[in-house]
Amino acid sequence: MSQPPDQSPQGGFGPPQDPPPGGGFGAPQTPPPPPAGAPQPGYGYPQQPPAQPGPYAPGPYTSGPYGQPQQPGPYGQPGYGYPQPQFPGAPGTPPGGSRNPFKGKPALVVGAAVAALLVIGGTVYAVSADDGGKDKKPVAKQTGDPEPGESGGAPVNPGDGSGDGGEDTGDLNEGRRAGESKVLWYKEAPDAPGSGADAPGMWVTGKTAVKAAYKELSAYNVADGKPAWETIAFPQEICSVTSQKTADDKVVVAYKSGKSDRAKCNQLQLVDLDTGQKGWQAQVADGDLFDSAISIELSLAGNTLMVGRSQSGTAYDVTTGKKLFDAKKYGDAPCFPSAFAGGQRLIQVASCGVGGDNAHDEVRELDPRTGKVKWTYAYGKGWRVERAYSVDPLVVYATKEEDGDKKAWNIAAFTAAGTLRSQVSVDEKFDPGCGWAVLARDLQGCQGVVVAGDTLYLPTEATTGANEIVAISLADGKERWRESSPAQETMVPMKVEGGRLIAYVEPSYNAGGQVVALPVTGSSHKPAKLMQNPQGVADIENGFFSKDIDWVDGRFYLSTTRLTGNDDTKEKLMLAYGK
Repeated sequence: MSQPPDQSPQGGFGPPQDPPPGGGFGAPQTPPPPPAGAPQPGYGYPQQPPAQPGPYAPGPYTSGPYGQPQQPGPYGQPGYGYPQPQFPGAPGTPPGGSRNPFKGKPALVVGAAVAALLVIGGTVYAVSADDGGKDKKPVAKQTGDPEPGESGGAPVNPGDGSGDGGEDTGDLNEGRRAGESKVLWYKEAPDAPGSGADAPGMWVTGKTAVKAAYKELSAYNVADGKPAWETIAFPQEICSVTSQKTADDKVVVAYKSGKSDRAKCNQLQLVDLDTGQKGWQAQVADGDLFDSAISIELSLAGNTLMVGRSQSGTAYDVTTGKKLFDAKKYGDAPCFPSAFAGGQRLIQVASCGVGGDNAHDEVRELDPRTGKVKWTYAYGKGWRVERAYSVDPLVVYATKEEDGDKKAWNIAAFTAAGTLRSQVSVDEKFDPGCGWAVLARDLQGCQGVVVAGDTLYLPTEATTGANEIVAISLADGKERWRESSPAQETMVPMKVEGGRLIAYVEPSYNAGGQVVALPVTGSSHKPAKLMQNPQGVADIENGFFSKDIDWVDGRFYLSTTRLTGNDDTKEKLMLAYGK
């Protein structure tokens, strides 16, 4: 078990300090001294470790001075999901019951610790670690947090929803100006019930762009939008998907066992994205009492599919559907596996001692083929892991309730061996675009960030006018450079490609969106425009209820992650731009 190096346990923080005139952060406060002889493990948040040599690949984002993120505001530009609370990684207040604004990540019920997610008004206290000297203690900083619903809201310019090349839209490229991109194709969404429906996942291969919506999985040729294979109609509503795809372009889709409110999300189906061919099928079994499959979380780690229930998980070989192992409760607390994150590694978060005096979370890395525990990191009393911004390297965001409506929070980066490496120390309000999660952790639901090499890139909160993208080193948690949006609209990082950071600039009332490239070296060059979308389609581009975006092979893809069930107009599903 790896613990914060060379630090005494912190026994909590004192009362908040009044903020200085004009707002901002309050004066630092010294935590009370730890009890004599108290052990290192399990107390408080990760502390700043001594410097460690060698490169460290970054994780998606962080923020905040003294090793803590500052409160990001709502991902509050039209179309980007739901309003988010003013601290990174926390849930926002969703309209219509949707969650992830970017990737449509699946959900996992987390039975205990739900109340902590529901209290997001008031003031947030950032647990922080000043890196100005290795002997300095963490301090609490104060900053405002609006009540839910105070900022953000439904997308403006919803558009008329018509399209798909039909007579209602006509030629979407008519009146296209010189230098503007071309609408390659545009698709409408299937009808959804009045209560709305999820539209999770968007996968782009070299041949197809595939989208899930309500009970359907549809595929389109990337160049012209013609159907790539016959739409797959599932018997019941799609309730979870693997946001990642396998190395040979396959995904797993979960759908419900029936129509009732008590129907379980327990039917699994493997699908080939290029051919539409169905592979193996399986039914997820329930766990013990209170450990149901009403809601599940799907993660891929290599050829391992991890299915997370509310208090356990089951791993399958994604190529055959054969069960590999179960992740079950452990320890005396006990600790119940409550969330998983996949990718290059398989990460598990467990809730320990729920309802007891030492309730806390633990993070583990599991061998994706055997389930063997490689290492365990125990957070201190009261700490809850909300998000895994990256799994390789592992970057974790955790919160702790303090004084009722206040939260302490911490972002920490870990080494491959599970020891603390760094905490980010940038004094800024970031807007990572995290999805909605109430009963679910949705560990990998923050997609408004990019990680490449030893740098993470994340957008600042746009209060008025343009925002910025900040590049931060995970070696020491310090800022490397920042660049402003080239327009008066929010700029969102998407990926690093060819030594450049590719970002999306959202459309305005009189201009379409842009795709731009920023040099990762942080030179003084302004973002170079790779694509300018047509002004004549700006209303449609800006009118998706919630957005998932991607840039693949010089094409820009945009799709919804939630259907409202509005019967007045046909809803938008997917839009593709190219040269």
